[in-house]
Amino acid sequence: MSVVVGYVPTPEGETALRAALRAARDLATGLVVVNVQSTRKPRPEHTPDYLQTLTGVLEGSGVSHVLLHPIGDFDAAEEILKAAQDHGARLVVLGIRHRTPVGKLFLGSTSQRVLLEAACPVLAVKAGQA
Repeated sequence: MSVVVGYVPTPEGETALRAALRAARDLATGLVVVNVQSTRKPRPEHTPDYLQTLTGVLEGSGVSHVLLHPIGDFDAAEEILKAAQDHGARLVVLGIRHRTPVGKLFLGSTSQRVLLEAACPVLAVKAGQA
């Protein structure tokens, strides 16, 4: 059993990571961090040192953890859902952000897909709330 968190180095991702660490401690279980680095849609947040910082936070947390970091043409929602299934997730944690109505209409939503398809509870947190 585990807590799975979708992580991106953004304020939403940092909040999700803090909430997931707290949930893993509360549930006395491990943490699985899914950080997809897409080659199809590179993100400016993926600076060369963000993985080192993330690894330091995880190692300093005292929570047993696994970091999944697929690089390539991967769909983040699929990778999060797969990790949840493969690691027997008790909870999935996601950081969410406000999107415009047009953005909701034309752009796919990782959060929405995970919320609808996950086989376990999903905790959605806004930046700064955890």
